[in-house]
Amino acid sequence: MTYVVTDACVRCKYMDCVEVCPVDCFYEGENMLVINPNECIDCGVCEPECPAEAILPDTESGLEKWLEVNTKFSAEWPNITVKKDSPADADEFKGVENKFETLFSPEPGEGD
Repeated sequence: MTYVVTDACVRCKYMDCVEVCPVDCFYEGENMLVINPNECIDCGVCEPECPAEAILPDTESGLEKWLEVNTKFSAEWPNITVKKDSPADADEFKGVENKFETLFSPEPGEGD
């Protein structure tokens, strides 16, 4: 099992999860974070920290797509271990549906 970041993170990109991760398995895209499933130790401390409820265990049904997204982009994006400010408009996008299809950017973030 691993945890995955879903499209609820797109354009919200709260980083409370980064701060609590004991193994630094988060990677930063331009407008979303992902978890490297090979580095995640399944501790679960990140899940309750996410204000957007974007982090879920991959054992929940229907998350195969998110496991693929997290695997792919964690190999391409820079590692992030320090919490940064969320986008100024993050709260406006919290709870918006289907953000991955309409708002996702494959561009990398800055990382640490």
